[in-house]
Amino acid sequence: MQDDVHIALRRESGSRLHARVTGRTTLANTLAYWRAIADAVQAQPARELLLVDELVGPPLSAGEWRALVDEVGPRLGQLRIAHVKPRGLDTVEYCVLSALDAGLQAQVFSEAQRASLWLSYGERADSPGTAGG
Repeated sequence: MQDDVHIALRRESGSRLHARVTGRTTLANTLAYWRAIADAVQAQPARELLLVDELVGPPLSAGEWRALVDEVGPRLGQLRIAHVKPRGLDTVEYCVLSALDAGLQAQVFSEAQRASLWLSYGERADSPGTAGG
């Protein structure tokens, strides 16, 4: 089916979980990949998540992001999240604001390399390509 989401998870050094998702942007698909990430973190805790989100289609609404974070956020613990959107940042402020409101440490990036650096070394004030607080 063209609406299916495909999720690839792998462990990297330094307690990092790497996730890559492809498919259509729907609330059901987004919930599916976040649930899979939460399951993986609960099975084997991680400190960092590098998520490469290659879903295509209209972005989720602010209300959909809030509902998603309300459900999955508590299962993520102290996970530091770098959400990479190489196809475009869309309206990522909903995603970031919902995550920050839930107490998660998260940023959104357009490039995986910048996201990986942020996970490893923190944020620099002059780092372009990030969104959020």
